[in-house]
Amino acid sequence: MSSSARRLRDRRFAPVPGPGGTRPPTAEMVRSIDDHRDVYGLEPICRVIPITSSTYYATEAREADPSLRSVRVKRDAELRPEIQRVWDQNLQVYGAEKVWKQFNREGITVARSTVERLMREMGLEGAVRGPRARTTITGDEAARPMDLVERDFTAERPNQLCVSDLTYVATWRGFVYVAIVVDAFSRRIVGWRALSSLRSDLALDALEQAIW
Repeated sequence: MSSSARRLRDRRFAPVPGPGGTRPPTAEMVRSIDDHRDVYGLEPICRVIPITSSTYYATEAREADPSLRSVRVKRDAELRPEIQRVWDQNLQVYGAEKVWKQFNREGITVARSTVERLMREMGLEGAVRGPRARTTITGDEAARPMDLVERDFTAERPNQLCVSDLTYVATWRGFVYVAIVVDAFSRRIVGWRALSSLRSDLALDALEQAIW
């Protein structure tokens, strides 16, 4: 490692990794490069953080010329002001479902999941009746496992890789929490558990069922 790269490593200027040690967003790494490029140069920085010089140049080119952006990015840019308009016109109480239905009435073709994703990115949410349920409570003192698959959720055979999630369902008697484990190859649910309380047993029981 060159002396420049060692100085970069020691300064710890690189963007903070995401949860589980995941790769930082490209935009954050590009901003970090811009902040330090004049001092250290592009290539030494790219040897320290997980980004190539070609990715950096491509990102800069897309920022300078919007026509080079992907179809999805262009479409997102068109939809954001429309989502903001519908949300504001309806007293800022519409959630993704109602915004999406309003788009259908206006003849704007878009997937509901896209509306939900963009509203989440924009920090917009609808009015919620009753108490909110929290399924994720971050503990800064707890150790976080590394991302062993590097965000690659493909599998070549059954039982090679499983993914899991936890959600909740509102009922007349309160919330029911559900943990599921899915085989990444077959896309089948191989383990699940439902409880009326959010305890560690919920996830552990679903995992045990998937293993056995």
